[in-house]
Amino acid sequence: MASLHTSDWNFQHPKDAIDWRKVKRVLVIKLRHHGDVLLTTPLLSSLKQLNPQLDIDALVYTDTMPMLMGNPALRMIHGIDKRWKKLPWFTRLRREYKLWHSLKQQRYDLILHLTENNRGMWLVRSLKPRWSATYKGGHVTLLWKRTFTHLVPQPIGPAGARRHTVEKHLDVLRRLGANLSEQPAPLRRLQIVPGERATDVITTTLAAVQFDEKQFIHVHPASRWFFKCWSVEKNSLLLDKLFERGERIVLTAAPDSKESAMIDAILDQLETPRHILEKRFLNLSGQLTLREMAALTARAKAFIGVDSAPMHIAAAVQTPAVVLFGPSGELEWGPWQSPHRLITSQEYACRPCGIDGCGGGKVSDCLATLPVSRVMRALDDLLAQS
Repeated sequence: MASLHTSDWNFQHPKDAIDWRKVKRVLVIKLRHHGDVLLTTPLLSSLKQLNPQLDIDALVYTDTMPMLMGNPALRMIHGIDKRWKKLPWFTRLRREYKLWHSLKQQRYDLILHLTENNRGMWLVRSLKPRWSATYKGGHVTLLWKRTFTHLVPQPIGPAGARRHTVEKHLDVLRRLGANLSEQPAPLRRLQIVPGERATDVITTTLAAVQFDEKQFIHVHPASRWFFKCWSVEKNSLLLDKLFERGERIVLTAAPDSKESAMIDAILDQLETPRHILEKRFLNLSGQLTLREMAALTARAKAFIGVDSAPMHIAAAVQTPAVVLFGPSGELEWGPWQSPHRLITSQEYACRPCGIDGCGGGKVSDCLATLPVSRVMRALDDLLAQS
């Protein structure tokens, strides 16, 4: 179990380790995208184990709040709406003040800022918790150093790309003196709670087309960043191959015009006869909420996709996943503690580069050249062992 009392390890803990018994309320700040927020859930579970009496709150963007709704470790979720930036300045100021006042009333003892942005820094300075922790980062200013009581070192260079983001989150607790070396494995898993309403929606939707639980494959080919996506042609060929061997497929995408256009292009190139599609295919692209997506993925026998939030959702619900990685790093961002197979290129020594396509051209050759046959073999191997 994680150690609550750092004195148990008095020869092996930071000199400025905090006394967790004196921490009553914690605020965790993660102002990033959906998948990034979901990757904080092992930290939330670990915090709760360190001290079950803790009141733990989160501050995230409002569109990412569904990733944390229903999480048993959380007391409250605060949200920042990105659309505030487009409001008249006085209206925006009122919204910002209302949020700040709500946070101030909580009297947090500890704030964990898991994103390297200045908004979190200014909140820490104004909320004045007894302890606060964040990453040293690559562009640390003197003001940044003076704001936080604890700075967390991060691996630099290739070593940084080999440490998973979940571990980097947990490093914040380690820096504060928590010993996580004997932590139970389930605590480190991602966690998402679909909720009763989302589960009912998916139950009804699947029943209408007679898709039984664990008898279909969930395919999510798109990503917020298209340089992380496989080609339209290969996605179409993959679907044809799956239909050819009798699989049922549920296809999803975000409610985004570009993702919808990609899905349309994939479907236009399908060669599978219409009568087969009518029996074995369900297109839910752009129709699901994030929690409905989680409920759907939990019912699937496998997930196929790329580096995206739905991939992390598949990991959270423990659905076996086949994931294609190109310019992003699978060791840093891959499926966390769940059954999976990774498809990566061995021909491009430059990956993972983090660039938006080769030369910034939006097409990642290391991803585009991955063959359909590798995905099929990985799927067969994964299902055989699941």
